[in-house]
Amino acid sequence: MISFESSEVICRPAGQVFDFLSTPENDVRWHYGTLASSTLTEGIPSKGTFFRSIGHWMGRRNLSTFEVTEYQPDQKYGFKSLSGPLSSQTSYSLGLAYNGCTTIEISIQADVVNFFQMDEGILEKKMKKQLKEDLAVLKDLLEANSFAG
Repeated sequence: MISFESSEVICRPAGQVFDFLSTPENDVRWHYGTLASSTLTEGIPSKGTFFRSIGHWMGRRNLSTFEVTEYQPDQKYGFKSLSGPLSSQTSYSLGLAYNGCTTIEISIQADVVNFFQMDEGILEKKMKKQLKEDLAVLKDLLEANSFAG
């Protein structure tokens, strides 16, 4: 089991950060290797809705389906994989930082399906590095003056 956490401060209101994070179509803008991501359930996102992501990671293309497991506007957003190369659970928690900025804490747990043919420790290290880079892109994107939510 791979398990790790990371955090970042984004100088945007929690509502903007939450809305951006909880919209799967935005994943292509900040998740490295995501080629497409879309909601599968009609209507307003909520706990129990589904989305699908097509990505390219570690030299392989993959398709994954996810179920939203946590949805508390401006506070928590989480999802678990239902298919794909990793059995995973991801949770985002948002809080007030300072001067209207938002803290985002991310927790990820994953069981490796032998898709990658790689030592779990090496895979965990690569996943942590990628998350850190993705968070930097997210921060830059949301804090940019040209950001259009």
